[in-house]
Formats: sequence, C-alpha cells, structure tokens
Amino acid sequence: MDQRLLFEGLAGFLCTIVIITFHEFGHAWAAWRCGDDTAQLQGRVTLNPVSHIELVGTIILPLITVALAASGSGMAGFILGWGKPVPVNVFNLRNPRMDDVLVSLAGPAMNVVVATLAMVVARIGDMSHAPFLADAGHQMARISMFLCFFNLLPIPPLDGSHVIKNLIQMKHETFWRMSQYGFFMVILAVQIPAIMGFLGLCTYGSLNYLAKMVGFPAFMG
Repeated sequence: MDQRLLFEGLAGFLCTIVIITFHEFGHAWAAWRCGDDTAQLQGRVTLNPVSHIELVGTIILPLITVALAASGSGMAGFILGWGKPVPVNVFNLRNPRMDDVLVSLAGPAMNVVVATLAMVVARIGDMSHAPFLADAGHQMARISMFLCFFNLLPIPPLDGSHVIKNLIQMKHETFWRMSQYGFFMVILAVQIPAIMGFLGLCTYGSLNYLAKMVGFPAFMG
C-alpha cells in the first residue's frame, strides 16, 4: 500500500467531510429562510458535521475508496460518497418553484465559499512558507469546486436537476420517481470520459480564477 497516497486520501477524506457539512448546511439554511422548517426542526441548520454525516455514504464508502486508491485498485473510481440528504418539503416553500431552485443552488454556492476560503488559506501558507498549509488549502479548494460542478449535473436528485425540473415545470411527483434511479445514472455518468473531462475543465478553470483573486499566478493542481 502506497503510504503517500494513503495520507493524501485521508487528508482528502477530512476535507470532504468539511465540504459536505457546509454544502448540506447551505441547503438547510436556504430552505428555512424560504419558509420550510422541516430541516430546521431536525437540527440540520448547523455546521456540526455529525448532523450531516451519513454513515455509509460519508464514512464507510469514502474510506474504502481511500484504501483502494492507496493499494492501486481501479475499483476506487466506481465508489461514490454522499452526505445525509436535507429534507425539504417544497409545498412549505413560499414560492415552490423559485425557492426550490434557490435551495438547490445554495449547496453548490457554499462549495464556492469553501473553495474561496481554502484558497485564501493556501495563499497564507504560501506566503508564510508553510507548504503543508498551502497544500491543504489547494486540496480542499479542488475537492470543493469539483463537488460544486458535480452536483450541478442535471441528474436526479443532484442539485442541477432541480433547476431543470422547475424550468420545464415537471411535476414534483414525477421528479421524485425519477430520483429513485438517480444513483445508477450518476454511477454511469462518472464512467463517461467526456463528462469527467468537462467537470475537470470547469473545476480547474474556476480554481485558476480563485487563485488569481488571492494573488497566485495560476492554480497548478
């Protein structure tokens, strides 16, 4: 087992927990502000990671992925992770169609916030000659922006699909039925090189922009 890959994988795992926490908090907070208190009553309007961790999706599968990647197994690319979904009752929202879009985009928006703060941390690490801090900031920014664009894919129940659903006025019941098969569509999507290439372009393009904002000439990965 490659010790360096194992260390990097565990660091990425910890970064992912932080990112998932902010992402799910964004959904819960936006839903609460838009009139649906379902998530708020369940204690989800919080930055406490425990409230957003799903044992299998957030802990077990990601750790298996880290172990497989460190051992050089190609199976690592077939395993996905996720946080505990935020419950949203669209019928409680003041403007169900518009607010559903806002709630859905709040998660990816928090990814951008996390990536920006992480890039600032990376810049501080670079200026203070602390390579570990710079690398940690880079890694968190990269993961956060990748998850931002990944969640914007128009595949139910990912966040981007909510935008499409409301643009075409799809019935909520139809969307929920489609979402039952979304996991399999997501697994298929991540095996398509064109989709992963597009996500990579979006991720590194946005990271280069953030890097320039904080004083880096470019984000080198």
